[in-house]
Amino acid sequence: MSATKPLSQRLHLSVFGLVQGVGFRPFVYGLAQRLNLSGWVANDGDGVQVEVEGSNENLQTFQRLLYTELPPLAIIDRCDATPRPLCPEVGFRIVHSISGAANTSVAADAAVCADCLNELFDNSNRRYRYPFINCTNCGPRYTITRRLPYDRPYTSMVDFTLCERCLNEYEEPGDRRFHAQPNACEACGPTLDFVGVDGTPIAGDPIAQTLDAIRQGLIVAIKGIGGFHLVCDADNAEAVRQLRSRKQRDDGKPFAVMAANISSLEQLVEIDSDSLQRLSSSAAPIVLLPKCEQGKGRPVAHEVAPDLGALGVMLPYAPLHHLLFFEAAGRPHDPTWRGVAHPLRLVMTSANPAGEPLVIGNAEALSLLDDLVDRVLLHNRDIDCRCDDSVVQAGSPPMVVRRGRGMAPQTIALATDGPQILALGGWFKNNICLTKQQRAYVSPYVGDLANANTCRFLEQTVEHMCRLFAVEPQAVACDRHPDFYSTRLAHQLADQWQVPLVAVQHHHAHIASVMAEHGLQGAVIGLALDGVGLGDDDMAWGGELLRVEGAEYARIGHLRPLPLAGGDRAAREPWRVAAAMLHQLGLNAEIPERFPVAGSEVVAQMLRQNLNCPPTSSAGRWFDGVAALLGACPYNRFEAQAAMTLETLAQGHLGAEKAGAGCINEDQQLDLLPLVAQLLGETNPVRGAQCFHAGLVAALECWVLNACAQTGIQDLVLGGGCFLNRLLRESLCARLRTRGISVWLGEQLPCNDGGLSLGQAWVARQAIAN
Repeated sequence: MSATKPLSQRLHLSVFGLVQGVGFRPFVYGLAQRLNLSGWVANDGDGVQVEVEGSNENLQTFQRLLYTELPPLAIIDRCDATPRPLCPEVGFRIVHSISGAANTSVAADAAVCADCLNELFDNSNRRYRYPFINCTNCGPRYTITRRLPYDRPYTSMVDFTLCERCLNEYEEPGDRRFHAQPNACEACGPTLDFVGVDGTPIAGDPIAQTLDAIRQGLIVAIKGIGGFHLVCDADNAEAVRQLRSRKQRDDGKPFAVMAANISSLEQLVEIDSDSLQRLSSSAAPIVLLPKCEQGKGRPVAHEVAPDLGALGVMLPYAPLHHLLFFEAAGRPHDPTWRGVAHPLRLVMTSANPAGEPLVIGNAEALSLLDDLVDRVLLHNRDIDCRCDDSVVQAGSPPMVVRRGRGMAPQTIALATDGPQILALGGWFKNNICLTKQQRAYVSPYVGDLANANTCRFLEQTVEHMCRLFAVEPQAVACDRHPDFYSTRLAHQLADQWQVPLVAVQHHHAHIASVMAEHGLQGAVIGLALDGVGLGDDDMAWGGELLRVEGAEYARIGHLRPLPLAGGDRAAREPWRVAAAMLHQLGLNAEIPERFPVAGSEVVAQMLRQNLNCPPTSSAGRWFDGVAALLGACPYNRFEAQAAMTLETLAQGHLGAEKAGAGCINEDQQLDLLPLVAQLLGETNPVRGAQCFHAGLVAALECWVLNACAQTGIQDLVLGGGCFLNRLLRESLCARLRTRGISVWLGEQLPCNDGGLSLGQAWVARQAIAN
């Protein structure tokens, strides 16, 4: 007589989250095999559908291990289980994708994994030195995806027919490359070509030829995962100067550097544990870190990041990058070379003419980059979605500066369901946000909307993401500034689709972005410090204390306005802001003496007569003015140069606090002129920068505590680009938290204008729901 079979049941599981293109189906297959379960697994528009049948005990174990043994790149947001009738079948299988509207996400591109690296450098492996090696745990995802579900026919890999050996891997559930959509090898996959700027092929091994060109001091355009990089030797000062000149990059604006490994980066920067984790993650962003102290390490050419205390560094993330360092090391057989400091350091900067979108196509590269580079390293795998490198700033926790390759378009979970919204962001650092159910899809960085090509890229991003995620917006959100291209496009689309348009005040959106990310409900105090945003009174705001609740906000305080002589020109010429400070301190006559530059007497007169001197409450302009007063930065050659210079001068330290650094009047207006007055006689820029930061932190602390006491609100949200100042951010947060204030910052999105679109979408959702 046979033994009694254990009680069985069948479950249908609907798995939502980041579960496509990350090896989730083979993981489910292996788990079911291990637990002797029958059934099937398939992708669909919502995520992954699973049916499993077996003993109750094994089904319970299966559901638990789904979460605890996930593949490295997978994320489960939710798993709904529904009982189903028993179905006699043998074994477990992976079935073709089930069609349907896309309600899932697509994984971000992932840095090459350790297993693939081991194969890449193993001269007995068939993928030895193959620059497009990948598996289910790594490789391109978003940048090759044309639509969902994420299957090879819907990616740019459709152009490459798998050879027999690659096809066997692709179809074998137990293989690491099972349904790895970019799977390929030298026999059937993408290939490299090294060419001149006219497209003429250059004979020889493309990797060796590229390295040789870089060593000769040439500039090479290299096609990567999300677009082309402009690359040169970071130790060759003349090559860096040439790159800066050809790209028309301002003299002080820094470049990022790629080095072979952590040991190599330690020659350049100070790496803390949080930054080490970010550098080594699958996202592999650029991380802004403090430069090594003078005399320690081996710095790159001064021209890479002149006069700044931080350097943007990254590790190789594409197989192609690793191969350049491997070639430079002489293709050693000893694997320990990968952990030893490597002499080669490469400047890696986005390949685009000044202000234009990142170049992604081969023909585009040859036509647009011919004046910028000497050679081009191409490949024939199309990039369907351009994606700049992500940038993260060191700190506790690290702060996202730019969300791009490796981070976007991973979803941000929202606390509640709501209407489908398209939000179009602002003018600077533009990106877009789509909401659907309890998810926000934030696009990669688009850029500043200063030229026609970037504006077209914005339109293409809207079209692509709406199609990719099957979103049909029920409202369109934008900034209130009527002259932004994003605002004009929002009006056009709202009219075209016949849906409501929701214009969201700039600083309200900064605070709302953080609230959306953290699921904050109820009222908060918002402190928004940035360069500029249009206020309700049509004035330039930028130092705001807000009360935010739901779709509503109120301005409860602001920084004392400064008159900007010449309007926007003052943002480019900080000495004009310093002149305004002197004027308000009753020292107008000293302006020409302190700033003996062309036009200073005219500026003094403009301020006396209040001619073309629009006021602004911008916190960014206070940084500008103080930097100019200290003689550190009279002109901004690039955005926020004066503020960055002031932070660099402070060297990470607050100065001695002096009494009366800030004054709060009865309208909750914070006046920083007393702090400026204390700095007028300062002849040491370092001491001056440290004292300014100390006084500003103390004044902001007092301002916030006063507002919290008056409103009874203990939750403070910080937003705006000024909080990329690490000294300001960390000092203020520490002081407020010791006073019992709960302080919230953006962690997945930048605090600068790269976070606006999420805040706009969050406000619009609540506005139309009401």
